[in-house]
Amino acid sequence: MANIDPIRRAEIGREKRARTRAQLVAAANALFARQAVESVTVDDVVREAGVAKGTFYVHFKDLPELTAAVADELVKAIDNLLQPIRLSIDDPALRIAYGCSCFIDRALADPGWAGVAARMAAGTATVGEVARRRLLEDIKRYVKSSPHGGAMSAGLALEVVVGIMLQVLAAIAERRLSSRDREGAIAAILRAIGLDAQQVKSVLTRLPVQADAARSGLPARAAKPRRRIVGGTA
Repeated sequence: MANIDPIRRAEIGREKRARTRAQLVAAANALFARQAVESVTVDDVVREAGVAKGTFYVHFKDLPELTAAVADELVKAIDNLLQPIRLSIDDPALRIAYGCSCFIDRALADPGWAGVAARMAAGTATVGEVARRRLLEDIKRYVKSSPHGGAMSAGLALEVVVGIMLQVLAAIAERRLSSRDREGAIAAILRAIGLDAQQVKSVLTRLPVQADAARSGLPARAAKPRRRIVGGTA
């Protein structure tokens, strides 16, 4: 039998575990797209993934942990799609509004996703961690650049924005909010962090055209801003 480098053997093992974990996440995602999250069982997941039931517990403690992983992957996917446009925007308030609009649009397109994302982000600290970090960057810039931003700390503003977003996603999932409420939800977030009515109107007017990237997972090139956006919130 040929000798295998122990380092390479460990690397192969890690790659195999990563592939199997990805299979389980993909299987759960496919199931959630077809049926209510609450109706999915571990047996359903392993059958969909084509793995043994014991394999599931090698990677996840229980079904809620897998559900959280699915939600986090979905949040990361949308966050990655919005980054090219976000980075082209200099105005931090407009960046905040654009990021929120992407997640709201995705929720409106898929209320089932909205429900999973809202529940998991509210109950699991790691879900949406990357998106929260980017949002905090934009909030810090807003607080630093705007005289209105000093009314609250960046940390408090982050929790306010995230709290409103989770409530909006949950309401969309329950069909209590619809596309008619989209602009109002974004405006409420902006007002909550200190923008006045005129500034809110200015931001909404300059919000980049939202194509289908966040809604359907199309490549980010589908969503292009009208122009490079600079300047303050007024």
